[in-house]
Amino acid sequence: MKKLLVIVFIVSGMISMAQTDTVKYWKIENNASLNFTQSYFSNWSAGGENTLAITGKFKNTANYSKEKHQWTNLLNLALGYALIGDNKAMKTDDKIEFISSYGYRIKEKIYATVLFSFKSQLARGYNYKEDSTLFISKFMAPGTIDIGPGIEWKPNEYFLINFSPLTARWLIVNDERLADAGSFGLDPAIFDTNGIIIEHAKKVKTMFGAKAMVVFKYEIFKNVDFNTKLELFSDYLDNPQNIDVNWQTGIIMKVNSWLNVNIATELIYDNNVIFNDVNGDPIGSRTQFNENMQIGIGITF
Repeated sequence: MKKLLVIVFIVSGMISMAQTDTVKYWKIENNASLNFTQSYFSNWSAGGENTLAITGKFKNTANYSKEKHQWTNLLNLALGYALIGDNKAMKTDDKIEFISSYGYRIKEKIYATVLFSFKSQLARGYNYKEDSTLFISKFMAPGTIDIGPGIEWKPNEYFLINFSPLTARWLIVNDERLADAGSFGLDPAIFDTNGIIIEHAKKVKTMFGAKAMVVFKYEIFKNVDFNTKLELFSDYLDNPQNIDVNWQTGIIMKVNSWLNVNIATELIYDNNVIFNDVNGDPIGSRTQFNENMQIGIGITF
């Protein structure tokens, strides 16, 4: 949570400076929300567990436009936990996502761009079904950085397609234990016949390939906002036919100026992320999917 607050304060300061310098060229919007899920049982014959879940979210868009120049920025943060019965608090949502794109208009609705993106998480994550004491992820384990030049087609304010045929990607697993295990697609450590590590794994994997990003955001009905973002990446250096997929979709239904209902989904496919069966034997890559629906208090400023 401390990391989340620090990031929010830094971004707020940057926004204030931008607004002071060139107000008329910036379009800035912040959205902060606190979402709740709760259930309570007392002498309930059908059974059930008391549940309390809380998720904090912060989203900032800061877009600059002047003549042929545009600079778009998106910061998306989320952190949530749930208490189920007498169990330990379990993480239900965790995201750091920052996307920044500079574009120069070369033709009407077409821009030459440089796109940068960063993704990671704030807190440690656990496999609660097996072991809630040994973490399987944390801040910058993994972390992903992309940067590359490209072309963007933006026919209107609701839709854009960005294609970058020369994108550098760095996968970072800043934890020796996770890196040595070959987590998140890294090459694992080298062991001798006695299971002793001869050479530790590298914590950074460099990739080079093509990236496409499609973004659509629209008010489909009054007080119902729909947004979706699809990212595709092909690594020229390692099985380019295997396309990494990250598809995020959200619907926000506004009950009034401060109360809303959020539905969010995320689908991920990464051929390098290998899953294991119950015996610990590798079974290959799998499509990852999560969905959550929450009611909460939100403000836009």
